[in-house]
Amino acid sequence: MNEQTTQQETQQGERLQKVLAQIGLGSRRTMEEWISAGRITVNGEVATLGMRVTEDDVVRADKRIVHFKKNSDSLPRVLLYHKLEGEIVSRDDPKKRANVFDKLPKLRSMKWIAIGRLDFNTSGLLIFTTSGDLANRLMHPRFEVEREYAARVQGSMTDEQMQQMVKEGITLEDGPVKFERLIDEGGEGYNHWYRLMLKEGRNRIVRRTFDALGLPISRLIRVRFGIVNLPPRLKRGELAELGTGEVSQILDWVSMESKPVTENVSESTGSKAGKFDNGIMDTGHKNRKSGTGMSTAPRGKADARRSVTQFKNRVRT
Repeated sequence: MNEQTTQQETQQGERLQKVLAQIGLGSRRTMEEWISAGRITVNGEVATLGMRVTEDDVVRADKRIVHFKKNSDSLPRVLLYHKLEGEIVSRDDPKKRANVFDKLPKLRSMKWIAIGRLDFNTSGLLIFTTSGDLANRLMHPRFEVEREYAARVQGSMTDEQMQQMVKEGITLEDGPVKFERLIDEGGEGYNHWYRLMLKEGRNRIVRRTFDALGLPISRLIRVRFGIVNLPPRLKRGELAELGTGEVSQILDWVSMESKPVTENVSESTGSKAGKFDNGIMDTGHKNRKSGTGMSTAPRGKADARRSVTQFKNRVRT
């Protein structure tokens, strides 16, 4: 009976949008949009959402054949990039501004997927992967993955405002927003630094929140996404690829299977190799598996003090 069930599941295949995301064509949500727009065909017929495919099916994306294997032995690739201000995180820009994708290693039959965008004037940690499934696990709102920022603000928050932001939050035009943590990091003169954490990635959410409080941001840096920290030695504009051990750790953290590795992906590009053993993985932020996704544990005072120094050093570099 079990063998028969396994054979039926194998014949049934996997959902098309999942397969396309796994091979790196884009996030699962993007692939669903492609299917709805009629850009995907299966065996010559226009695909529909929820369709299942096997290795025997001929899948095309924009008339180009898509090759996939159900049981891939290789880990997805993961890159870290220290984004500069004045760069966009988009492949299409009518203004032809500096584009972060132009700095990434070239891929064959796959695409780099940005895990969480940063706006034009924001710098800091950007993560790229070839796995649409991993990108979905880290970006989808239901997983509640924490983002941490350093914000230099023109002015300072009152105690009442700080309490409000972590308890009740405030309401913006697209809904309420609340910070998970908010720490006063001090400052000199008119400029004041804050470290904040939240579990969502709406467009310009941090800037719009401070604007609503009458405190415009003059500098914004993302320093952590989930368990991945911005490495202190990764200078602005530099790119690095994570090693297989670190990729496996991320997959375990998001409850994805860590498959055997057949090659050292860190050696496949001219970027800096991974092996960031200097605090890239924030082991203080462990996932708690629950129905609501991931939650993280707060860091201690020693980490907070290190963060202040790192924030200021990054501004100077």
